[in-house]
Amino acid sequence: MKKIQILGTGCPKCKKLAESAAQAIDGLEGEFEIVKVTDINEIMKFGVMMTPALAIDGQVKSVGKVIAPEEIKKMLV
Repeated sequence: MKKIQILGTGCPKCKKLAESAAQAIDGLEGEFEIVKVTDINEIMKFGVMMTPALAIDGQVKSVGKVIAPEEIKKMLV
């Protein structure tokens, strides 16, 4: 199972990134889990200074922007 982590405190951009991630996994083969990391101390453990950020299996893939579902899909396959 791949773990998709949305790093952010709950701002509108963070919510939009979570929506993009949900759209990205829709129809993909395999098991995925979307986890929202909202604790600032946990976010900082990833070395992220700008939110929203996206991590897959603990590895940061995007910082400070909302990326499209198609981009997320490419990261997952």
